[in-house]
Amino acid sequence: QVQLVESGGGLVQAGGSLRLTCAASGLTFSTYAMGWFRQAPGKERDIVGYISWSGGRKYYADSVKGRFTISRDNAKNTLSLQMNSLKPEDTAVYYCAAAADRVYIPYRSTEYDYWGQGTQVTVSS
Repeated sequence: QVQLVESGGGLVQAGGSLRLTCAASGLTFSTYAMGWFRQAPGKERDIVGYISWSGGRKYYADSVKGRFTISRDNAKNTLSLQMNSLKPEDTAVYYCAAAADRVYIPYRSTEYDYWGQGTQVTVSS
């Protein structure tokens, strides 16, 4: 079965960095677009970043643009999110997700087919 397993979350001070990794199995990873989402308590699950199957197209939410970088390694079936200059408002559970590739960028969580279990990121002030 399909498994997406996130790792790399933790507690960091404001201004610090973390690198999240998502290991995928049970699917042809190189044919799926991938996304990172986050959900804070009492809030909706929102997209953070997106990367197409080839890595040639990327999208970032305005709130993280210039601070976060999404990347993928299709040979290793892994997705990464490098997070720099972290802020307390970045505190959330972060999820990776896989979507059948489309001609448009899927911004909504309902457009993704598979999800990881999430990893907690806490940024202290």
